Amino acid sequence: MNLRPRSLRAVLLAGILLPIGLVVAVNAWTLYRKTLDAVNTAYDRTLLASAKSIGEELDVRGYDENAVLRSAVPYSALEAFEADLQTRMYYRVSDLRGRLVSGFDDLPVWHGSIPAQPPYAALVDFYDTRYRDMQVRVAVLLQPVASATGRGMAVVQVAETLELRRKLTRRILFDFLWQQAALVALIGLVVVLVVQAATRPVRRLSRELQARPEGDLTPLVAREAPRELVPLLDATNEVMRRLAHLLENQKRFVRDTSHQLRTPLAVLKTQVQSALRGDVEPRQALAEISETVDRATVLANQMLSLAKVEQLRQQADTQVNDLGQAVRAMALELAPLVADKDIDFDIETQPAPVAAHEWMLRELARNLLHNAIGHTPAGGALSVRVLADARSAALVVSDSGPGISAELEARLFQPFSAGDVRSGSGLGLAICQEIVHALGGSIQLENREKDRRVAGLDATARLPLAHNGS
Repeated sequence: MNLRPRSLRAVLLAGILLPIGLVVAVNAWTLYRKTLDAVNTAYDRTLLASAKSIGEELDVRGYDENAVLRSAVPYSALEAFEADLQTRMYYRVSDLRGRLVSGFDDLPVWHGSIPAQPPYAALVDFYDTRYRDMQVRVAVLLQPVASATGRGMAVVQVAETLELRRKLTRRILFDFLWQQAALVALIGLVVVLVVQAATRPVRRLSRELQARPEGDLTPLVAREAPRELVPLLDATNEVMRRLAHLLENQKRFVRDTSHQLRTPLAVLKTQVQSALRGDVEPRQALAEISETVDRATVLANQMLSLAKVEQLRQQADTQVNDLGQAVRAMALELAPLVADKDIDFDIETQPAPVAAHEWMLRELARNLLHNAIGHTPAGGALSVRVLADARSAALVVSDSGPGISAELEARLFQPFSAGDVRSGSGLGLAICQEIVHALGGSIQLENREKDRRVAGLDATARLPLAHNGS
């Protein structure tokens, strides 16, 4: 499935505008309810005023239960309270027993109760109902009526249709929504412009990368990039640095392989041609060919070891191995070479856990021991020690050979810089150095003197210890 990547602009717009839209909707509903309450409060005053004006026109004869109310209020008296003919008003005057005194007899009789704390200084109640298939707001006023001939209580009901109230509420709501819509649109425009400006360095960097020639792995430079992109640029530059290092090693491997293997292969071809022509005895020819093949095999294996070191360097290997065990295993493997030269061999190891691949530790020990055995004279002494302190482990290989000269010491770790070209390819110490550097350690060769004369060479490889099982 090919999923289209999400747009940063779309994500920001959705993340900002959706919550804002939700807040606007809630505010709009809240504003509608509050506005309706405010409009009702304002227009309820008009209803109360109309009810009071009707109550002031009442007359009574008789007292209390025997009181008879009279009213001569024409409907035209309510026209002053009807706003621009957009609303209609109806009234009903009755006594406490619901008997009609004046007004619209089909207006439902009030059966409610006066609130304990009415909103106005009067015995008044407000409620919503339906009248003649219309929604109306009704004000009920209990109006005391007194005259020279009687005293009683009248129930004055005034109903008003809701067109004007709703129209005013909608107008306020729509004005609010238009303002909020303009604000949301402005926020959306600002987000688009800000994202466009913020991503301009990214687009410029993308164009620069696309315009780069093939194989150009130089670090990215984006001085105008936002601070949030700096970790990404640093990580990208680190990856490109690793790729450049890997490509350089591959190029060097191919170059060195083609250069170094050309000589033994040419020698081998010459030896084969000489044997075919009968220039040398078959046994001698086979011995020379075997020696050439052995040298080419050693060279190929060592070059492959160099390549494997680089491969293991790229792996996040967290396994822990004991350097002492690896050295002892390699000393046992090379024991026949030690026995052939009758070397006085001594080995001493301590537990030394190192965060490294087992092959790397064995290859380090192999090359150092092989070089030491090769340079130790027959019957000489060779000692191997693995020491450990609180922070590092040290592999010390001490031979009794002639040591190294100052001139050779300067280039001894360079590939194909053997002290004796007849005895090696010059890759052993280079492999050791690559392994030690890959593990974050160091390697040093130092002549050992006795009575102001070189008594041998000490090769010391120091590696960091692995702590807490890491």
